[in-house]
Amino acid sequence: FKFITWVYKKNLMEFSIISEMFEKMEKTTKRIELTDILVELLKKTPKKIIPIVVYLLQGIIRPNFEGVELGIAEKLAIRAISKSVGLSIKKIEDDYKKGGDLGITASNMLKLKTQTTFTEQKITVERVYETLFKIAKLEGKGSQDLKMKYISSLLNDATPLEAKFVLKILLGTLRLGVAENTVMDALAIAFTGKKENKMQIENAYNVSSDLGKVSLIVATDGIDEIKKFKISMFSPIRPMLADRIQSEEDAIKKMPELFAAEYKLDGERVQIHKLANKIILFSRRLENITEYYPDIVENVEKSLNVDEGVFEAEIVPINENSGEFLPFQELMHRRRKYKLEKAVSEYPITVNFFDVLYFDKKDCLNLKYSERRKILEKLVNEDNFSKLVPMLLVKNENEIEDFLENSINSGCEGLMLKILDAPYRAGARGSNWLKLKREYRNELGDSLDLIVIGGYFGRGRRTGLYGTLLLGTYNPENDNFHSVCKVGTGFTDESLDQLYQILSNKVTLKKNSRIVSEMEADVWFEPELVLEIVASEITLSPIHNTGLNLIRKGSGFALRFPKFTGKIRYEKAVEDASTDEEVLTLYKRQSKFSQMKWTFMLEKYDIN
Repeated sequence: FKFITWVYKKNLMEFSIISEMFEKMEKTTKRIELTDILVELLKKTPKKIIPIVVYLLQGIIRPNFEGVELGIAEKLAIRAISKSVGLSIKKIEDDYKKGGDLGITASNMLKLKTQTTFTEQKITVERVYETLFKIAKLEGKGSQDLKMKYISSLLNDATPLEAKFVLKILLGTLRLGVAENTVMDALAIAFTGKKENKMQIENAYNVSSDLGKVSLIVATDGIDEIKKFKISMFSPIRPMLADRIQSEEDAIKKMPELFAAEYKLDGERVQIHKLANKIILFSRRLENITEYYPDIVENVEKSLNVDEGVFEAEIVPINENSGEFLPFQELMHRRRKYKLEKAVSEYPITVNFFDVLYFDKKDCLNLKYSERRKILEKLVNEDNFSKLVPMLLVKNENEIEDFLENSINSGCEGLMLKILDAPYRAGARGSNWLKLKREYRNELGDSLDLIVIGGYFGRGRRTGLYGTLLLGTYNPENDNFHSVCKVGTGFTDESLDQLYQILSNKVTLKKNSRIVSEMEADVWFEPELVLEIVASEITLSPIHNTGLNLIRKGSGFALRFPKFTGKIRYEKAVEDASTDEEVLTLYKRQSKFSQMKWTFMLEKYDIN
């Protein structure tokens, strides 16, 4: 991509303005107040740099799908603070250990600053942004020293409050409680005068995944231009998501008389953008994953009868000799930085198409599922590498059951059930798509996607590794993570080693302020990794915080006999992990099922 440098000699925006607004946002959790502060900030911002402010609000400097990451480690930031303020690294580390927030530490240290610069000047939003971008692009020999130099340069001219938020943005710890929906509310109010216009803004965001780009159009051209917003190649569309159901009976209740059932494959969901011979792949989280799948880039061009198009598919590892599907975890070998060519040959895949969102200038999002499926069947040339996800029209429980068994026997997870005349609702979850998985039919009713928040050093065979992990759920209301269990089973030697390598880069000196846990861990991690967990049941617990006080005062939920399934959910952001509300739903469903079993036993054995 091209980075456009905005240089305006007049009307530059001082970074102090945005810092003061960030400070106000940190002091409230009320959405109305947050929206009002945002509206005020947006109105104060020169229109040309509205995208910059919107990106910074999200804690990023470019849309996530562009893969621009700052990559600043705590130790480097501490060295930069030390260089800027002339204080020892130990003094800075001591302050950080007390407060647990390096942004606040930077602010504290600047108040004690012993060095001053003769050319101290006010820093601007533009300067901060351009410096962050330069830091993100640095790599190779000497890059760490240059990054430290750039950070120190900003801190030399920053006030304590500005330094606080410069560091938070650099480290990815900016937590303003501002969700994308709140930003879109504020954009609608600030630039159209009507909160109701948020829907048009959201539609544009859902098909571009770039809130900065959308905000610039709203601010400069107005809502009428936003209504004309179209799909752009290589800007990923936010994926449509499905509701969960427990049984074939539930499906019949929620679906119309006739509907589609597709195999639910155990793979990695991918959005494929093709323009002539250029192909870009995006994950479910809208990250560019093209580098991990050179075989898709090489093969899929001849599989698609289209010059340009956007398709959804599932990447599934296979046994090359038998053609059988292999577990999702085999794909993780593709995520190594080195020996990728070897991984491609040793872990072959198939690409299984299930939807078309755009082709040859035609937007397909508003077409019925049945129409999109017909188009897909015409555009995909099936071969050993590229296939269509098997689909069947069904209308009763027996047909669902039979197709589910076929799916599971083929190595799949279950079924996706889809309404035939429903459009593709980008970025939405709803009952137009339902998923029925094998594990949803057990007593607990589901597997859970939990966040790794802490770890315990292993003993015996696990010495030198993390033998047990502390896991949590996501609470969207407070934007934090609540402990729910410790897990130490289900790990193979390979997975323990793999998790140690991943988590060693996420260790923090102090527990992240978003982690809520009464339990102490040997080490705390940045909450960034999601694991799939199964358990025998959900119980009430006085020591875990998930669902605290929802059932009994002073008690939260805990998992009994939790077990790692082997799946690291790289494709899921922590905000997509299981929530307190989901655990509550499973607890109630489990309790109802247990009561039914007990009633059955009483009746069967005539127990009074």
